[in-house]
Amino acid sequence: MDAELLLVKARRAAGMSQAALARRVGTSRPTLSAYEHGRKSPTLATAARILRGAGFELSLEPAVEFVEYEGERGRPIAVPVRLPRLTVDDALSVVELPLHVNWSDRGRRFDLGDRRERARVYEMVLREGGPTDVLTYIDGALLVDLWDELVLPAGVKAVWEPVVAGARQARAA
Repeated sequence: MDAELLLVKARRAAGMSQAALARRVGTSRPTLSAYEHGRKSPTLATAARILRGAGFELSLEPAVEFVEYEGERGRPIAVPVRLPRLTVDDALSVVELPLHVNWSDRGRRFDLGDRRERARVYEMVLREGGPTDVLTYIDGALLVDLWDELVLPAGVKAVWEPVVAGARQARAA
């Protein structure tokens, strides 16, 4: 995740304005805005200070890399080499999917806290989404839990199956 997206996400999750967060961490609102829009790059120490001000910690976790497979009619299918995890708030939030993922029911909001709606979102993201969509909407543990119930094209299911099976084996160990 880029530094600017991380800072924006933390500030919004904290329910803070740029001015309030800037005041709390001892910087100016224009400087914080420049960090959030990628016009300036904060040092690691500065980014950590801003995140702490929003109530978050800077932590280390393995990157989620993707492999691209060719699907039906040459359409790419992006599959992570390991399943991503979301925060509980993100995993169970109410979302509106981007048009390239949910082109048939524009503007519909889905409650990821509802198992059926989560299954529908996961089906659409696995079928139509790219890496950013997977990282934004798919929680690996919840995917493993829903896997046998998902209705997916055979080609999509085939390329995702090894990753899901690997997560199940790791859980059983």
